Amino acid sequence: MRRLHPLLRSVRVRLLLIALLPMLVLMPLLLGIATWRWSDKVDGLLITKVNGDLTIADQYLARLTATSGELLDAVAQSVRFRNALTAGRTADFLAQEQARLGLDFLYLAGPDGHAGFIPADWPVIRGALQGQWQSAVDILDAAQLDALVPGLAARAAIPLVATEAAVPTNRSAETRGMIIHSAAPAALPASQPAVLVGGRLLNRNLDFIDTINALVYREQSLPEGSQGTATLFLEDVRISTNVRLFENLRALGTRVSAEVRGQVLGRGETWLDRAFVVNDWYISAYEPILDSRGHRAGMLYVGFLETPFRQAKRQSVLALGAAFLLIAALSVPIFLRWAGRIFRPLEGMTQTITRVEQGDLAARNRPQKDGGEIARVASHFDSLLDQVQERDRQLRHWGESLEAKVEERTADLREANRRLEQTTQRLIVSEKLAAVGEITASVAHEINNPIAVIQGNLDLARTVLGDQAQPVEEEFRLIDDQVYRIGVIVSKLLQFARPEEYSGASGLISPAEVLSDCLVLTRHQIEVAGVRVETRLDSTGEVRISRTELQQVLVNLILNAVQAMPGGGRLTLTAEDAPDGVLLAAEDTGTGIPPELQSRIFDPFFTTKQAQGTGLGLSISHQLVSRAGGRITVQSQPGQGSRFEIFLPSTVAA
Repeated sequence: MRRLHPLLRSVRVRLLLIALLPMLVLMPLLLGIATWRWSDKVDGLLITKVNGDLTIADQYLARLTATSGELLDAVAQSVRFRNALTAGRTADFLAQEQARLGLDFLYLAGPDGHAGFIPADWPVIRGALQGQWQSAVDILDAAQLDALVPGLAARAAIPLVATEAAVPTNRSAETRGMIIHSAAPAALPASQPAVLVGGRLLNRNLDFIDTINALVYREQSLPEGSQGTATLFLEDVRISTNVRLFENLRALGTRVSAEVRGQVLGRGETWLDRAFVVNDWYISAYEPILDSRGHRAGMLYVGFLETPFRQAKRQSVLALGAAFLLIAALSVPIFLRWAGRIFRPLEGMTQTITRVEQGDLAARNRPQKDGGEIARVASHFDSLLDQVQERDRQLRHWGESLEAKVEERTADLREANRRLEQTTQRLIVSEKLAAVGEITASVAHEINNPIAVIQGNLDLARTVLGDQAQPVEEEFRLIDDQVYRIGVIVSKLLQFARPEEYSGASGLISPAEVLSDCLVLTRHQIEVAGVRVETRLDSTGEVRISRTELQQVLVNLILNAVQAMPGGGRLTLTAEDAPDGVLLAAEDTGTGIPPELQSRIFDPFFTTKQAQGTGLGLSISHQLVSRAGGRITVQSQPGQGSRFEIFLPSTVAA
């Protein structure tokens, strides 16, 4: 990029870009947009064509279905049929008509049905019994096919072929059959209602699908290299098709992709788009086929190979590109020659500007007098450079004088500022020491005296009670600890006032022992709340932290857990050794903390207890643990309880 930067600033490059932009940028952009629009229009025309092809195929299937019903109704109303009934030659007559009409089955049924086919189960037969011929597409299982005609199920069965992108299935064959199911009312001599029922199996019916293909894709209806195809699906299985799996093998038993199945069979929509059919891309159209009950029983497909159209579009794009390159190769040199007459004077001005930028204020253009408009601009530019050079000389002189005066004043201000900072620092220290001394004296007078009285009376109580004080010796010891804690607080104030008199870190303590002591301190609150406590104090490690500070943290966590279980519950306290430290945990079965509040519970003055809390407990605990080099974390689920963990690092021997 550094090499290109000066080049991009060149007047020559800029003018070249201006001259060549329409040819090399705008023209390709327009060609690209036009090509894209043309390609989009071609795709639209292909979709329109395949939609028309599907309409023809759909009309043929509908007409074939209706014709089957009409022919069956003509037979049922014919004199020959009545004569055959009267003469008792019904079976022979039906066999002859079945062969003549190209049906796979033809039978006469009464209100009770025939061979297990109850009229109430089939809308076609039910409608015929009501006096109107019916014809529709229906699906029969293998048992129903054999019940009509023995061996018909074997003719209908099609082994399934594993197909890429199809919906997974455990079936190995399609044993059902799709039929054109027709029925027409027939009057028996005894005026008993009856129907004449016939049908044609569409599984493996190649004449049917080839007829559709011949109607839709007549000779020269597609460009050379393309190929029209048609397929009848039972659900998503090809049961009749002229799509080839291999050269002479039709793709019977292959299945449609899951995407097409979902749109056509799942949502009942027509598919009009390119699709991968068995082994190549086709411009395809699929529509659902409804049975006599209105269920989506299969699909009708027509389509043609996309490859010839894709190749034609590619060849057109290549031809346009080649024509553009040829025009550009012829016209660009002419543009460059015309632009060269303007480049040279402008480049001279650019070089002069570059020399001036580098500090050579004496650089000039010195143009020829007959150079035209650009020469006049260069001459005027030289005049401006003369003025700039003079102004620069004057500014340098004024700058040198001003710099000397500024330096002199700056030295005076720097010295005055130094003296002011020293004075201010001494004043701040004096005021701070005076304030700390006053606070420390007040604390020593107001707090240490009551502490001495408490400690003295406690010692007196031990002396007076003697052995009788043994039952409450633990309570006396805890009072000693709390008095000591108050003394430590006062000592910290004194340490702030006189840090040089208080040095050294906190002592080594056992967190497990401190946790055990905290249970005694909070025993009353735990019992009143009806909370059951479980402890696992397995830790033997020691950490360096103030005993009273750790006690303050643990008592705060225990009381928070008790308050979170107003109706009682279980509080589990654990102390265990962890790598490089000790892990303390307090887990309750209380109300828990909402996720959006967990990141704020350690903020000062944030509380969920409303008027019952100050919001400082967890904030102070977090500060105390962090100061000891540890960390405190929380895990909580609303309604299931909370778990607070404290990790304190173990001490390292010097």
